[in-house]
This record gives sequence, C-alpha cells and structure tokens, in this order.
Amino acid sequence: MLLLITRIILFSSIFTSNKYLKIYGVQCTHAEKVIFESKILENEYIVQYRHYYFPEARRKYLNAAFRRANILEWNLVERQNAARNYPSDFDLIQLEYSDLATTQILQLELHPLVKKVSPQRSVKRSLNYNQTRERIGRQILRAIPTQITTMLQANVLWDMGITGAGVKVAVFDTGLAKSHPHFRRVKERTNWTNEKSLDDGVSHGTFVAGVIASAKECLGLAPDVELHIYRVFTNSQVSYTSWFLDAFNYAIFKKIKVLNLSIGGPDFLDHPFVDKVLELSANKVIMISAIGNDGPLFGTLNNPGDQSDVIGVGGINFEHKVAKFSSRGMTTWELPWGYGRLKPDIVTFGSQVKGSNVHGGCRSLSGTSVASPVVAGAVALIASGALSKLNIINPSSMKQILMEGAERLPDNNMFEQGHGKLDILKSMQLLLTYEPKITLSPEYLDTTESYMWPYSSQPIYYGSMPLIANVTILNGIAVTGVIKDAPLWHPHTDKHGNVLNVAVYYSTNLWPWSGWMSVHIVVNEKGANFKGVAEGHISLEIECLQEQQESKIVTKIDFPLKVTVIPKPPRNKRIIWDQYHSLKYPPGYIPRDNLKIKSDPLDWRADHLHTNFRDLYTHLRNAGYYIEILRKPYTCFNASDYGTLLIVDSEEEFFDAEIKKIENDVYNEGLSVVVFADWYNTTVMKKIKFFDENTRQWWIPDTGGSNIPALNELLKPYGIAFSDFIAEGFFAMGDHSMYIASGTTLAKIPRGNDDIVIGAELHDQGFEILENSNTADNKKNIQAYTWSLSSSN
Repeated sequence: MLLLITRIILFSSIFTSNKYLKIYGVQCTHAEKVIFESKILENEYIVQYRHYYFPEARRKYLNAAFRRANILEWNLVERQNAARNYPSDFDLIQLEYSDLATTQILQLELHPLVKKVSPQRSVKRSLNYNQTRERIGRQILRAIPTQITTMLQANVLWDMGITGAGVKVAVFDTGLAKSHPHFRRVKERTNWTNEKSLDDGVSHGTFVAGVIASAKECLGLAPDVELHIYRVFTNSQVSYTSWFLDAFNYAIFKKIKVLNLSIGGPDFLDHPFVDKVLELSANKVIMISAIGNDGPLFGTLNNPGDQSDVIGVGGINFEHKVAKFSSRGMTTWELPWGYGRLKPDIVTFGSQVKGSNVHGGCRSLSGTSVASPVVAGAVALIASGALSKLNIINPSSMKQILMEGAERLPDNNMFEQGHGKLDILKSMQLLLTYEPKITLSPEYLDTTESYMWPYSSQPIYYGSMPLIANVTILNGIAVTGVIKDAPLWHPHTDKHGNVLNVAVYYSTNLWPWSGWMSVHIVVNEKGANFKGVAEGHISLEIECLQEQQESKIVTKIDFPLKVTVIPKPPRNKRIIWDQYHSLKYPPGYIPRDNLKIKSDPLDWRADHLHTNFRDLYTHLRNAGYYIEILRKPYTCFNASDYGTLLIVDSEEEFFDAEIKKIENDVYNEGLSVVVFADWYNTTVMKKIKFFDENTRQWWIPDTGGSNIPALNELLKPYGIAFSDFIAEGFFAMGDHSMYIASGTTLAKIPRGNDDIVIGAELHDQGFEILENSNTADNKKNIQAYTWSLSSSN
C-alpha cells in the first residue's frame, strides 16, 4: 500500500526493480542511433525580415536599423551559396559585445521591416550504429523480400507506367556523389555548408536518396523523380540554422514538391527554423521527416516531424510491428498545461532496409531516417500517378490520403503507430478520387478502444480533472481557413451524453493547411453515480477561400466522442499527479537526471505521466489507483478528494500560498504526499560545465536533476530536507531489488515512533565525478538514508 496512515513519503530517486533490467529472448540487428546536440552561438544572430529583399536592399535596411538603434560594432556574415542571387527574408549578423546584445536586439526589433531577431544555432548530429533488440519466440519463419519496393507493391504501379516522373524531390542530408550509378535523374546538387564539396562523406545522404529513387540493385520507390540534392550537413555532421534557412528558401524558389528531411532533433523552439518549415508548407512543399530513434520511450518525438504541417514518419519491422527504436508520441510542445497531439502521422518499414552505398552497391540500415525516405518515395510515386491533380496536392491533402489509406496495426496504440501502416496502392486509389476536404486527426475519440491508449486506460468520473484530447484540423481545401463560430457540443441524450460537460478551445485561424482543437471533458453532477458509456459529438464549421476561385466554401465537420464513465472512486484510491511544476522546455543547460549518461548531457524532454513515466502510470493503474493530472498550482485542487499528491522530479519553484496550502492539507485534510527527487549539488554542477567550441563559452547547469532547494522549502514545515549528496547504486528492500540513478538522500527527517527511515550502502557519485573516478577500486560508498515514511505527527 502507498498510503496507510502516512503523510509524507520520500524517495531519493526514481528507482527500478532489478528484475526489469534482464532481457529475455532477444535477437540483435544494427540500427542507427542519432545523438543530437543543439547550441546557441554567442554574438551571432539571425535577423528575419517581414518580406523578401535582394542583398543590396537588405544591407541598406540593416544599416538604417543599426543607426537607429545606435549600434556601431556589428558585422554582416556573407553567405556564399546557391541562393545568394535570390531575394531572402533574413540576414546573419555578428554583434561585438555580448553584454549589450539583449538591449541591441530589442532596439533592432523596433525597425518596421524586422520581424524577429533570434540566436544562430549549431546542430551536431552523431550517427552511431548500435544493436537493437527485438523480441523473438516460437513462430513460423517466412522469407523476407529483399526489396522494400516489393513489400510495398510499388512494382504494381511501375507496371502501369507510374514511376515518379514529373515530381521534384529534394533530399536534405549529407550530399551525393557525382555520377552515382544508381540514379537516373539528378537535376541539381547544391552545397550549403562551409566545406567546398558536393559529395557525401558520411554515406547517409546517398542511402536516403537511394531509398527514394535508386534505379539499380537496391531499388528506390520512385526511380524517375527529378532529384535535387541539398548538402546541409558537413562530413563531421555539423549544420547551422542559417544553412537550412537558405536551403529552404532555395527549395521554394525551385518549386520543390516533396522534401525529405531524415534529420531531426528535440529542439522545437528554434523559431527561425520552425517558422521557415511553416512557410515551406504554405508554399505547397510537402515535407516528410523522421519522427526519431529514441523509442521505445514515449514523448520522444523529433522536430520538425512533430509539427502539424509536416508528415512525421515512424518505423516498423518486417513483422509489421512498431520497431523498438521508433520514437513514440505524444508531442510535448503543449506541456505542462495542456496535452500533446497525435504523432507520428504514419509508420512504414524502417528496419533492415536496403539502400545505396556511397560508392555503389547496397547496404542495410535501420531507423526512422530510413522510414522517412520510404514515405517520401511513396508520396512522389503516388503524386506522379495523378499529375493532373498536382494543383490540389498539398501538405494536408497528401497527409489525408496517406492516413485514410493506412492499415491500422493491431498491437500498437495511437501514439506508437499514428494512423497505421503505409499502403501505397490504397492511397493511390484515394488520390484518383480525391476531392479537397477537411478532416481531423484523430478522427474521433473512443475510450473503449485499446488503440486509444492512454484514453482507454482510465475511465472518468464526477469531480475528476478534465480529460483532454488535442485534435489536429487538416485543411486540404486551402492554405488558410477560419473557424466561423465556437465549436458546439451535442450530447446524445439517448446514449447518456447529458452526463458530460465539454469545453472546446481552438485556433480561430488555420494556417498553413492546419489548425487545432483542444477538447476538455468532465463528468457533471448528473453522472455522479453513472456507470457506462456516454456519447456525443462536437460540430464545427470552417470557412475557406477555395484555391483558384474567389468563392468561399463552408465545411461542417463532426468529432464523435465516446467516453467510459464510472462512479467516483474512494478517496484512498485517487492520486493527483503534479504536472504544473515540471519545466515546459529547458530554458538553458538543464542536465540529465542520470549523470551516467554522458553522450548527450542536456535534458531535452518534458516529463509527463503518459510519456517517460508511462511504466509508473501503468503500475499504479494495475494496482487499482486512479491518477489525475494537475496542470495548475496546488491552490487549485481540493485535497479532501484525493488520498495522495504525487510529486516527481519537480523543477519549478513553489509559491508561498502553495506551501501553506499543502501544509494545511497534510495536517488537517489527511492528504499524503509522495516525493521523488533527483540530485542537486552546486559543486558537481560547476564540475560538469563544458566549453562549447561553437559558442566559445562555458555552459554551466541552471539546476540539477531536480530543484532540491525548492522541494526543501515545500518540506520545511515537516522538518524534512534533502541533501546535496548524489547517490547511485543497487539496494534491496526485502526480496525486491532496486536501482537508484543519481538520486539525492535525506539530510533531515523527524524520528518519531511512527516514522520509518531506510538506509542503504550506495556509491558517492558526486565524489566520483569530482575526482574523475569511476573504477570499482576508487568508488566511495556510504550509508545513506534514501527512503522514508513520516507520519502526521
């Protein structure tokens, strides 16, 4: 039992039973593992304009803007690439004095032609090829076709003369060798890096291009497309935001139809990059992007694949199951106050796929960066089969066709597979009969379907926190649209819909090709004792100006709801999860919770009960508990409704009113509090600083794995405090083995007759880091207090 008579339960870190570390019945294959690093360059900024201008005009505007802002020490960074003779909507500048940069930027943004000034960012992508483990068991073995094209039946379309001809496809990657024997129609190769080469020194770009368009040996899906190769990564796999911006602009000028970007990362706040992707979509460029190789963890999607206007692709293996490496949804842009969107959009084969090697011949590779060009090739192939409809093919209409044609996988939920497995032939048929329309993703919400996890995992009841569904509106009619009036809730009274209250928040304007609708569902007083399924639908009307016509068209669309409702559970079975005090997005150098992870020291991912804490959520549900998510301060929930407040890895500060409220809830309302806390040590934080060659500055962590000072303020009324000791290692509680990864320990705890404090011999990980020692002989062990039960008295 978690609760019993307890009031405060403390854990030094999140630990896992040792038995879950064992892996049974596995086979290993090679998969691509991407280590992503994104950093801001000191004193280097991207100035975005409101319109496109030629170089001479931009320089004149910059001079005027700097004179107006009284900025004398600045330099314009010249960009020598294929876009230099075209108009552009940005410049790259260097400011001389970093201590004045913030003031200078604010002054610069006052210029009427300047849209925004943002830091220049570098991106370093490291490709490692690791072994991936897939479960195996007794099964009928079958032959696997050697060509991905055979698996997807692309040859059926080839036999009909549909081969990709007439479609321009851009590959943004590491380049392609001149006169590679596998390709028929390489229209143009361009280099956007600071290296003087068009060739591929990594082999990744060659492989990706081969999956799309190889005509020999390892066949691509659309061998007759017009290939445009954009080299945006160096041989050391480094790129910069400005390189992408120039290359994206050039793709717009060249009227590219399909753009594959197998490269992504968690940095969805690189505003110039994100804005430019939106602009690409507005210009009818269909971007297909890998969703990421950070599975099987949920909430690990990569940008730009997580954007609503981009087709985000996940990977499956040849057994038609979502690959272990494929990143899972939901999106995390909306956290901690909302709920994520459905992603990936679609999945396809991405495990052991054959593609072109850099100097000829074939190689096999796994990863979503493989699955992405599979879909890009499929999109080009499908579009070439209906060239008369190119005028109505846009990012949303193509996404609608792929989603509607996809085959849902039986063993994976919506945040693993999106709308299902790519089906080229069905999507081809849908395009041939397609008429522009507006659809929703997901199309409906039904909590009785296991596909709809986590919605299907817990019923709602009177008094529970709102169930939130974030719906993407796909507008295949026009690049812009307007939701005319507030969406309306229509309860189906014959199906108990009157027990639900539904509130809808939405984007009034849809651009480009998409919008959103956030649905908040609660049970009203009529449903206090109801047990069953409640149904209804939300209706909305969207007005668009149809392309190439001056007439407006109004589309009415419904979003069906089917929700499981139960009577209110007893208080001791209700847990409230603190989401509010999690960071929305790391504002600086936020180190990982586990200090042993050194390949990528930054913590990019937002925490959530349905993403990185999914196993904890599942365990509590299986134990009979109901867990609700608090997206507001502690002053906004009634403690008498809940047995336990669960605080895990909190990073934000607590308001004084919250501290007083919880103190009253514990002593007078009988609320129990469970706290999981990671490490915090200022000396170690200084030690793990690093010097970044790109930014030429030292990066020092803003906090530790948890905000221990803030937690100690919250726990102060009870005489409890966490220490700055960093503990790591295994220990046992009875016959249950556990592992603490970079956790804190108890520095202060009341020792009454009813209190329980447990100690364990653990490694002093802080000492190991400070002494640069991690060998067994040099490990320093101490007896640390790691776990406590403290009574109300």
